[in-house]
Amino acid sequence: MFSRFLIPIALLCGCASPSPQFFGASGQAITVENRSFTVFRKDTQVQVVRHGYAGPAARDDIPAQMLRAVAQATGCTPIETSFQGDSGVRQGRIRC
Repeated sequence: MFSRFLIPIALLCGCASPSPQFFGASGQAITVENRSFTVFRKDTQVQVVRHGYAGPAARDDIPAQMLRAVAQATGCTPIETSFQGDSGVRQGRIRC
């Protein structure tokens, strides 16, 4: 019985899900400096989700990596000052 619940939970842990405002947006997997992200886009709004563990020492580099992931995924320029969130999930705007 336990395995019946464990398998769906394990499958969900490997997937990135956007916030409700990004439901229906397509996600693109991007790797920047060996760190994996999924970037969701709706018009000029984006959300970037980091995958995997990042220790405290690595967290300072993550916002810049997220901006590079957004630029790679969208081909647009992230408006850095518009991004809010933490090292796990950030949202902001892009200029194309």
